[in-house]
Amino acid sequence: MSRVHWLGAGLSSGPGIRRVARSGIPLTLWNRTVDKAKAVLADIAPDADVRAYDLAALQAAVKAGDVVVSMLPAPMHPEVARVCLDAGCHLVTTSYISDAMRGLDAEAKQRGLTLLNECGLDPGLDHMLAHRLVTAYRASKAYAPTHTLSFRSYCGGFPRHPDDFKYKFSWSPLGVLRALRSPARAMFGGVVKDVPRVWEAIETFMTRGEGFEAYPNRDSMPYVNEYAFDKAWPLHTFVRGTLRLSGWSTAWKDIFAKVGTLSDAELAKLADDLWKAHSYDGGEPDRVVLYVGLRAVDGAGKVVFDDAWVLDEAGNAERSAMGYLVSVPASFAVFDVVAGKATPGVHGAPHDAATIDRWFDAMIADGITVARERRG
Repeated sequence: MSRVHWLGAGLSSGPGIRRVARSGIPLTLWNRTVDKAKAVLADIAPDADVRAYDLAALQAAVKAGDVVVSMLPAPMHPEVARVCLDAGCHLVTTSYISDAMRGLDAEAKQRGLTLLNECGLDPGLDHMLAHRLVTAYRASKAYAPTHTLSFRSYCGGFPRHPDDFKYKFSWSPLGVLRALRSPARAMFGGVVKDVPRVWEAIETFMTRGEGFEAYPNRDSMPYVNEYAFDKAWPLHTFVRGTLRLSGWSTAWKDIFAKVGTLSDAELAKLADDLWKAHSYDGGEPDRVVLYVGLRAVDGAGKVVFDDAWVLDEAGNAERSAMGYLVSVPASFAVFDVVAGKATPGVHGAPHDAATIDRWFDAMIADGITVARERRG
């Protein structure tokens, strides 16, 4: 039987690790700190195979047909992928497909191996819900290729009981800071706009009667094609972005003022300071909100389709919302790879309706609520 090598046992990995362990698939858990990794499985697999992570040690341990799950920082995925290809292993990550990863597609196909990425929360569940919406719109009586569309996909994680900072870190703040000073690109008012400072593009966004702050993240525009929008469909808005609690921009104004000017070393120092001051306390509940919505307007300005999926999940003492929603989809990807249901090559989250329904049904059985918000 294939063995799963799960790399990284941080706050966003626990529920997925435990699900794999309970499945009976042989599991080796790799982490920088062995004791922390053992604690994740202490009550269900106290004798689990837990090892200190080292790339060379991983390379010596993996065998053909194994599945490696990398929850390491995204820049480390390509080197892990290289180990997988050389050993005849498959790979699962929850990160965006990088250019370096995409460049391995031909070799992965040639070797019959799957490098499955974007199988977490965002990216991951957001992609799947977008495909659901586009499929529903195409099948609806409201569909017409001349309607003008607005698409918004926002995701954010924050404390269930916020303090004045309006945020807490469930992983290294360095990634959050780097994302803040990375430019974004999205469509507003029918025009594609480059956003060099994302905090200057914050808007108020309402869902289910609650106001949030939202801003674009990365380059949204490739996903017009990724989500199977017809090239002829008129677009008014197309944005994938980040959701924050109301008041977050005020609480973070001093960070915005300096984040773009700091050196890499200074940014790392700021990240360390923020981690010490604003990380979650043990057992402190978090909250995740994911909104994916599509609206269509006809030539007379009438809204003819306005549908959305909303996931609003709170963590508890047993599991964090972020940890579950990031790592459990990754475990589903593992099961599909082991079962031979994954296609060779470099891929993102599943697109087909049957797999999407199967994954969401499994989460719903765990008590996750995915609500439909129809406004028209």
